[in-house]
Amino acid sequence: MNLALSDEDQAFLQQIRAFIDRNWPPSARNPRGSASERPEQTGPEEIAWFHALVARGWSVPGWPVAQGGTGWTPVQRYLWDRETAYAETPRMDVFGVNLLGPLLCARGSAEQQDRFLPPIREARVRWCQGFSEPGAGSDLTSLVTRAARRGDSYLVNGCKTWVSDAHRADWMFCLVRTAAGSAPPQEGISLLLIDMTTSGIEVTPIRMLGDQHGVSTVTLTDVRVPVANLLGRENEGWDCAEALLDLEPVGVARVAQSQVELGRLKAFAEACMEEGGSLLESPEFSRKVAEVEVELAGLEALELRVLSRAAADDVTERQAAVLKLRGTEVGQRISELLVEAFGYYGVPFPDALLIDNEGAIGHDYALPALQAMLSSRSWSLSGGTSEIQKNRIARALLEPGQG
Repeated sequence: MNLALSDEDQAFLQQIRAFIDRNWPPSARNPRGSASERPEQTGPEEIAWFHALVARGWSVPGWPVAQGGTGWTPVQRYLWDRETAYAETPRMDVFGVNLLGPLLCARGSAEQQDRFLPPIREARVRWCQGFSEPGAGSDLTSLVTRAARRGDSYLVNGCKTWVSDAHRADWMFCLVRTAAGSAPPQEGISLLLIDMTTSGIEVTPIRMLGDQHGVSTVTLTDVRVPVANLLGRENEGWDCAEALLDLEPVGVARVAQSQVELGRLKAFAEACMEEGGSLLESPEFSRKVAEVEVELAGLEALELRVLSRAAADDVTERQAAVLKLRGTEVGQRISELLVEAFGYYGVPFPDALLIDNEGAIGHDYALPALQAMLSSRSWSLSGGTSEIQKNRIARALLEPGQG
């Protein structure tokens, strides 16, 4: 495995950094290490960043060139993801760009590609993913949301839950059951593209532990969806769902983001003085930081190993699953340590009276850090639950020919 960058990649790295400095300068940034809250990505600076990506042709680097992709090598894509993570730039719509977009490129009809891809590529539309249901989380084959064919439309009834960004989404790609009693059950599932403004859709917020609203329950009552919005063939939606698990294996571990958070943790712990020196010099706390630092270094090495095989399309299911599983665990551990570093101030509202009286106490970043730690628990569910990743690893190890 050769980790040295070629001269071409070094030049490309400088292009990336120049682009970031020009279009996401320090004056537009709000470092999370000192921010009292994290604003939505809707401000003028964020919009200008998206416009710059579109104008440069870098808004959907993972798509085929014919659909607006960049044609970058895996190494160039890795460098782009790493540098934008370091700079904490705004992210394009993840569900549209990273999930639905590649599915449309691979499985959508020409009409669907012409209709849905340009708005995603140009940052004009937001998508959400309607997969999980109250009784179907890790086991999506038990979903019961029903889509009954009525002429040139489907009539959809059911409920989706834990739908990220549903309250801001314009469209939802949704798994529905189009054939009851199928054996195996996944053979009766289809994937529909649903306009969120359609009559019969109700979005109910789910307040998270940190009092954040990032996910919702979406109830569908007699929602009419044109048959033209069926992605792929009827009753073959499970193939699309499984394909999502194999998209973008490099980057799924969030290594660069965790490196940023680890740097923030170490800086705060070093500045936090206690009897006998800084918190970072405390034997017990420094041991915890060193442990997670070693784990992150190992995860980065695995990511680079996978990267070296990505060009030959030789990434196994087991490697992708390990990246997702370990990336989740390491990121969660770093977020826990940051809250631990705040000590007493890690709970910004120790007294209910302070909530309405004086607000949060302590460091400005204490509340966002606590919210981030609580939110990070959901990483074990999103993008394929940790249980699913463990099953993929076990299948690869125990069943011959499964990677």
